Amino acid sequence: MQSHKTILRAVVLALVLSLPLAVAAQYFPAKGEAWQQVEPAKAGFKANALQEAVQFALDNEYSGPRDLRIAILSAFAHEPYHAIKGPTQKRGGPAGMILKDGYVVAQWGDTKRVDMTFSVTKSYLSTVAGLALDAGLIRGVNDKVADYVWDNTFAGEHNAKITWHHLLTQSSDWSGSLFGMYDWADRPPRDGGVDDWKYRELHEPGTYFKYNDVRVNVLAYALLQVWRQPLPVVLKERVMDPIGASTTWRWLGYDHAWVTLDGQKLQSVTGGGHSGGGVFISTEDHARFGLLFLHNGRWQGKQIISAEWVKMVQQSSAANASYGYMWWLNRGPRKWEGVDDESIYYAAGFGGNFIIVDQANNMVIVTRWLEPKQLAAFMQKVYAAVN
Repeated sequence: MQSHKTILRAVVLALVLSLPLAVAAQYFPAKGEAWQQVEPAKAGFKANALQEAVQFALDNEYSGPRDLRIAILSAFAHEPYHAIKGPTQKRGGPAGMILKDGYVVAQWGDTKRVDMTFSVTKSYLSTVAGLALDAGLIRGVNDKVADYVWDNTFAGEHNAKITWHHLLTQSSDWSGSLFGMYDWADRPPRDGGVDDWKYRELHEPGTYFKYNDVRVNVLAYALLQVWRQPLPVVLKERVMDPIGASTTWRWLGYDHAWVTLDGQKLQSVTGGGHSGGGVFISTEDHARFGLLFLHNGRWQGKQIISAEWVKMVQQSSAANASYGYMWWLNRGPRKWEGVDDESIYYAAGFGGNFIIVDQANNMVIVTRWLEPKQLAAFMQKVYAAVN
């Protein structure tokens, strides 16, 4: 007759063996190590179909020039007073990684090259806001920002109503100028002129979505006031170092965007590269960041950012069902054609830079310099490769 211990061991072994492979075999790359790869077929992919997706990314490079100063100035020529005010650099070619259970099943291009990533920076900025909430520096996202930032940035009847939630969902309609840059001059309507844009009717905060880098930079400025230390230092110490990111990434601001806090000169960084600056980073470091969010803010058993925050960034905002806390969502008006999973969310930046988090399939997809209008077709090919 079997002993109770023998029976117990058998039961435990049976339970372990019954666990899905995706749960039992998660991989987190150690700092500095070569990322482990697995053959597509062993990870549940059709190898030929997956290679077709990779080739599609290579064949559909962003159509803008590799000299990003030219690309930026051309793309935003409609904006009055637009100019390059921060660092830029020439970009590389298409690059990307597809992770399954943390392992690389496909990669292309130079995944270690550091490139501008434009508005993917917004998702890093959002993370710094989440860290402030976790640390108790912000009591709640529905607090008025004027209660934390008491200079004139949030003065006036309209701006005084703005909450952290409004800034994070790009629905604040904040009005004013920051570092000499006016909110109304950023992505103005195609019709009308300067006077129409300057003296427009303001929308009640939370009711109207407008993608606007000046207002995103206001969020970065407000978070600098709360943290009272450079936001890149906060991100480095609390996120990028713990997840083993390289030392090559940078987060830069405009050349003139300096403020004095506690007797120190600190740079207020940007939330994108619309006028230069933002996060400059490699594909591999993007993949680590995506993997952190795939696992609800945990890295090798340590909670880096709260699971509650990761859940919050995925909630559709009232003003735009396709937008959460500076992450795009695969639902609402920007839902991808042919990709039905509405739980997918992603960071997106000018020129075709994307970090895509798919918890249902335990996948992270990073693609750089993919023609933006081809993203849905690319994702269709990736999912066609999943067995």
